[in-house]
Order: sequence, then C-alpha cells, then structure tokens
Amino acid sequence: MASTTNGQWYPPEWPDRIRALANGELTPAEPRRAATVLLLRDSAAGPAVHMLRRRTSMAFAGGAYAYPGGSVDPRDERPVTWAGPSRAQWAVRMGVDPATAQTIVCAAVRETFEEAGVLLAGASADTVVADTTGEDWEADRAALVAHELSFADFLARRGLVLRSDLLGAWARWITPEFEPRRYDTWFFVAALPEGQRTRNASTEADRTVWIRPQEAADGYDRGELLMMPPTIATLRGLQPYASVADALAAAEAQDLTPVLARARLVGGEIELSWPGHDEFTKHIAQTDTGTGAPGDAGGPSDRPGPSGGTPA
Repeated sequence: MASTTNGQWYPPEWPDRIRALANGELTPAEPRRAATVLLLRDSAAGPAVHMLRRRTSMAFAGGAYAYPGGSVDPRDERPVTWAGPSRAQWAVRMGVDPATAQTIVCAAVRETFEEAGVLLAGASADTVVADTTGEDWEADRAALVAHELSFADFLARRGLVLRSDLLGAWARWITPEFEPRRYDTWFFVAALPEGQRTRNASTEADRTVWIRPQEAADGYDRGELLMMPPTIATLRGLQPYASVADALAAAEAQDLTPVLARARLVGGEIELSWPGHDEFTKHIAQTDTGTGAPGDAGGPSDRPGPSGGTPA
C-alpha cells in the first residue's frame, strides 16, 4: 500500500503478518530493549534536531529518517562512573528496576557516540568532553561498534563520567506484535555538547541533517520525507518549544506509557492503529497485499535508530 498523502513508512508484508497474528498463526517475538536520542541544538529559527537517513538499499525501512540509536548491549549493565539522577531515580521515571534503567541510559549514550560521534560524558560530574575527533577516538568508537570494547571499559580507560543529567526521557514505543524483529525503545532528548560536532558514523545511514522539527514534519506531510510513526510523533512533540532548554525542561512531564500498535479485523478489512496517535490509523482491505511506501519513522536491525520503530 503506497502512501500518497504523507511519508508514513509501511512495508508490504504487514497485511499478511497481521492476518497471521489475528488467526493465531503467528507468535509475537519478545521485544529487545533499545534506546535512541534526539540530539538538539539551537538555531536562529528555534531548535534543530539531528537526523540520519537509512540507506535506501536496506531491506528494512530503507530511506527512512530516524535518530541515532540501537539495542541495549548486555555489557551495558557493567558498573560505570555515573553523574546526574541516580539509577534509582531513573528507575522511578522509567518504571523499571535500577539495573534496567542503567542499561537503557548507557545504551542511549553509547549509541549516540557510535552513530553520531557525540559523547555525553566528561572528566567530572560538571564537565563534558569538548572534542571527540582524532584517530584515538575513532579507534575506540570502532571497537565499541565491533563489540570489542565495552562501554564501561571505554569510560574507565579514559577516566570519564557518564552524564545522565544531560538526557531527558521523552517517549517509549514498542514494535508491533506482528513484526519479526521487535524493540522496546526509549526515546531521549539531549543538547549537543558545546564544542562537539555530529557526523555520520553509522554504516546504515547515507546522510545526516540538522533540521527543525516543523520543517521535518512538513516534509513528512508532503510525502517527501519517509518516517516511521515514532519518529514523526516525537518530531511533532518537539514543535511547541522555542529553545533547546525549553524542550529539555519539558522532558520531565512527558508521558512514558509505551505506545504499541494494535491490529484487528473489522468487517472486511484490517484496522491498524497506534493508541493516542490517530493520524497513523490505517484501514487495509483483507485482500490487499501491499505495495510498499514511497521511499526516499523508532526500527531496525540490531540498530533501531530509525524511529523507533521501535525502533520502529
């Protein structure tokens, strides 16, 4: 089913998978925890967000715009020097236990460094690394991506403190039950640290942009920018804020109730909806096999950055 009115990502295999789930022929996969970060910086026209575009050659969500992010690494549970709200405080905010809260926050900081070259850490609880360029930093980043180096060891070796206070929890989306690869993805907001620069360090992206949420949403509405529901939803959520400071301050009040798509058979069609987000509701004829979406969200592969999809 091609999208003709906007850039909502919609894969052609969904109708068949939804039918299989409704008929009891599909057992939902257990979602993996993941984290993605909306990096923000101020501009003359208001906050801009850092986005990457998944390579169009990729089988999953090719061409979709998303944020840096990926799955929790089991080693993210290792002890790290920590600044900002405690693990227990994060646990209360996120509705999980302290150990789980640490893994998710660590994944958010680690993935942002791996995919954007930006590190939310410093030599002390009130400082932030000012420059992450250079061959030594790139060697460490590559080792993290290859799972040759744990994030805890990386921080310890460099004498760095993870700055959890630089993150704000913004949203939580879970990949639909009919998807074969599922993620329970936490979306965070963070300001780009002074002195640091983003770069396209992801092997899954063919371009990166700094773009105002309103501009990105307008591109989606025109069908020019392809996104999964979590991506466009979080962009719309950022639109009211006039500065990065305003957005970060608003994070504490954001609803972290997980958003999980629902699919049901209604009469002769499939109804696909995301609770609380009516704009994404689709009605699909049961005979429709789908034709995909335009290609220019959340999901992912092991690196759910795109949207979340939860990451899709």
